Amino acid sequence: MKVMILAGTDTSSVTMEWAMSLLVNHPEVLKKARAEVDAHVGQERLIDEHDLNKLPYIKAIISETFRLCPAAPLLVPHMASDNCTIGGHNVPRDTLLLVNAWAIHRDPKTWDDPTSFKPERFEDGGVEGHKLMPFGSGRRACPGAGLAQRVVGLALGSLVQCFEWERVGKDPVDLSERKRTYHAKS
Repeated sequence: MKVMILAGTDTSSVTMEWAMSLLVNHPEVLKKARAEVDAHVGQERLIDEHDLNKLPYIKAIISETFRLCPAAPLLVPHMASDNCTIGGHNVPRDTLLLVNAWAIHRDPKTWDDPTSFKPERFEDGGVEGHKLMPFGSGRRACPGAGLAQRVVGLALGSLVQCFEWERVGKDPVDLSERKRTYHAKS
């Protein structure tokens, strides 16, 4: 149970950090999200779970964040129960299989302009939505997917509703990933 709670909170907080970074780097998207929240929820009350269905652009932003910056770039490992062929490769029984969701979500054969942040690709149940797999797919998909989408939706919607977000300077937030180094104080 502890592992499930930790996995759920860490992945949700990482997704929120990526979403907010992407939004401040794309102020036109943030402005459109704020307009949607203002139009459907307003400022008289806080966003609630029942409001999420009225906020398709917020959902599209979350889906695009899941696509560009999956919290778990490699899905949970699986084992081949029988000899099989995957992508033209013979895979013997008991082989450990890893799915690289990060690579799938950035494949130019699958996605139009795969490295760009374009929430519009998911608006109105966009045709590309079935290609998104940040939680895996099928019967072994993440059991917390629905909860994660609601939690991230409420948190992101609340941040958009309650605060004015902008970059500190003119330069975009650096979203490059790199190894962190820590220095001990002497």
